[in-house]
Amino acid sequence: MTASTSARPSRPAAGTSPGSAPIGAGRAFSLLLFLGGLIGLAASAVLTFDKLHILENPSYVPSCNINPVISCGSVMRTDQAGVFGFPNPLIGLVAFGALAAIGAGLLAGAAYRRWFWLGLHAGTLLGLVFVHWLIDQALYEIGALCPYCMVVWATVVTLFWYTTLHNLSTGVIPVGPRLRPVVREAARYHWALPVLWAAVIALLILNRFWYYWHTLL
Repeated sequence: MTASTSARPSRPAAGTSPGSAPIGAGRAFSLLLFLGGLIGLAASAVLTFDKLHILENPSYVPSCNINPVISCGSVMRTDQAGVFGFPNPLIGLVAFGALAAIGAGLLAGAAYRRWFWLGLHAGTLLGLVFVHWLIDQALYEIGALCPYCMVVWATVVTLFWYTTLHNLSTGVIPVGPRLRPVVREAARYHWALPVLWAAVIALLILNRFWYYWHTLL
């Protein structure tokens, strides 16, 4: 994925504003939405499947129970796994399914108006906030990690970041002259923030569970 394809998608036609003309997206960003949606959907489906088995049989052991730290079952049995009164993965089934559909539409040539892109941005932002709350809970309250949950974390962060770049680059979110060079550089090194985010989370995990990791050395 290059900056030219991921961060400079289709722009409104000349003489129109982002609010009056539908805005499409570059193939790379469209494909990212589609594949990211499918990956998140698959992870959510596995989590839903395991959660239903746990509800039917409390002694059920998910396949991703690997050790005391990597333990999906420990996470699924907590209140945080159903913070809204139903299993969290059900949110993923709906949200990631919608993202995959949006990506498929963009790949087929669809274009959406500014309010739609702002809504998508707001949705990915809410997902980002929720994911970081779950990260905090997993590390410092539950004390266990779920591999499929971590796939969802990475997917949400990536989709939020590239949606932000898309909206800044196409004028959905207006950018003044002073900030345009910043946006261009962010698009040029679009991979840097997701990599930095992953590195920070990896360091937090390493530090939080060092008491266990060092026994494996």
